[in-house]
Amino acid sequence: MKLVLASSNYGKLEELRSLLADSGIELIAQSDLGVEDADETGTTFVENALIKARHACQMTGLPALADDSGICVDALNGAPGLYSARYAGEHGNASRNIDKLLEALRDVPDDARSAHFYCVLVLLNHANDPQPLIVEGEWRGRILHARQGDGGHGYDPVFFDPQRGQSAAEIPLDDKNRISHRGKALASLKQRLLTRA
Repeated sequence: MKLVLASSNYGKLEELRSLLADSGIELIAQSDLGVEDADETGTTFVENALIKARHACQMTGLPALADDSGICVDALNGAPGLYSARYAGEHGNASRNIDKLLEALRDVPDDARSAHFYCVLVLLNHANDPQPLIVEGEWRGRILHARQGDGGHGYDPVFFDPQRGQSAAEIPLDDKNRISHRGKALASLKQRLLTRA
């Protein structure tokens, strides 16, 4: 099965390819097919994922997989949330986004720094698919006071998993893929695809 990933984020592409390695699904980045990112005008993660998947289907004629995800910090009423990738203004500047988040939480004690990563995946077979396959995943932890580790991408260096005792940037990729929000969502997607087959 060939799917277009409705994203130009190569970190996300590699993570999803790794998670789908044994599934028989070939994932192609929309940018490799000359498709630009859709305008994310939704007010929820689900709406944005649907917008992105529909856009990729329309532009390529192929089934599309879209992910919309972010980090939600309880002390900030769920921010950066939907705006995680552009929290500091410039889309995809992880370093500036982390700096802004750490500044916003500068005086917040450890016990009030709870947060979770959230991911929704939407699979559309075609642009007018009336029955999108929608799954979600969540990864709970807290925000550190400073970066730890050099792996992963996005907010991984400041997201601490209390069960592992490590930041997401310190957890080996195979382990991270099993416990992350995206890993959980993709496991649900694979299960749903198997039951549809």
